[in-house]
Amino acid sequence: MGVVTPADRTERPGRPDRAERAPKQDRSRATRQRLLEAAVGALAELGWARSTVSVVAERAGVSRGATQHHFPTREDLFTAAVEYVAEERSHALRSVSAKTRAEVVAALVDLYTGPLFRAALHLWVAASHEEALHARVAELEARVGRETHRIAVRLLDADESRPGVRETVQGLLDMARGLGLANVLTDDTGRRERVVRQWGRLLDEALG
Repeated sequence: MGVVTPADRTERPGRPDRAERAPKQDRSRATRQRLLEAAVGALAELGWARSTVSVVAERAGVSRGATQHHFPTREDLFTAAVEYVAEERSHALRSVSAKTRAEVVAALVDLYTGPLFRAALHLWVAASHEEALHARVAELEARVGRETHRIAVRLLDADESRPGVRETVQGLLDMARGLGLANVLTDDTGRRERVVRQWGRLLDEALG
């Protein structure tokens, strides 16, 4: 039996070396990223009914076949898109460098009034009557809600061992979500700014 040299291994067909695999993996990740961003944009702008796999593929500049290679079903694609939205929302929250509680409130409200929340909202509505989506979206949103609450507690320097503090933080998140819903139909900027200032004052009193 002869000795197989490194050169022999490199030339053997069907066994790409690590250097060849890396660019392929990078391209695959880039394609997946484009698809997720296109899906989020489509949901935010077009809603669930008009956000088809074909629409997303065209927006991403990817063939339908390549799209289905990454996401075999429409539900797979848009559930992954909302998970991507959730990760982006969490990343944005972790990056907040607010110095006052009013600034924390403003940052939270900005998340719920931006395109990321609008995309998630369309999927919530679809999940309310699409059985294939319901369980996935409900589980995902529960996880997102817990993570958002933890980050908000840290940003607000809230001591949840004190009675009522946990409920106060959750009330803030519910309020921010409500303002996001109000912003879907009309630009509510003026009223929203007044509400944010008031919530900042209320939190200073409630949290100490």
